[in-house]
Amino acid sequence: MKIAISTDGEFVSPHFGRCPHFTIVEIENNSVINKEVVDNPGHAPGAIPEFLHKQGAEAIIAGGMGMRATGFFQELGIKTILGVSGKIDDVIESLVKGTLAGGESLCRPGAGRGYGIEKTECDHPDEE
Repeated sequence: MKIAISTDGEFVSPHFGRCPHFTIVEIENNSVINKEVVDNPGHAPGAIPEFLHKQGAEAIIAGGMGMRATGFFQELGIKTILGVSGKIDDVIESLVKGTLAGGESLCRPGAGRGYGIEKTECDHPDEE
């Protein structure tokens, strides 16, 4: 199974559309067989889901994303796992063990609306 993870440095990006990179990890028989980091192709409606679909991703892991983006992924048969934070390697370890739990999206509605890839931050509430 190929899984894309929104990536900002060593961590899961809070918003998939604003991340600089995606880590694409392929897992078979509870082992990582391939891991690569690819650049974000740009934040435009439907562009990232289509890009990750072409990469063979069957799931996307992110801190958050809007409902419209979630719909694009669903149309392509890509599962969304949201509400994930932490180090990429820890997330991959949880995937391999089958213990990764998603949750509620970390993005609030409209936080990324109207901006392109040049917007480097989403309007997230401050974490405490």
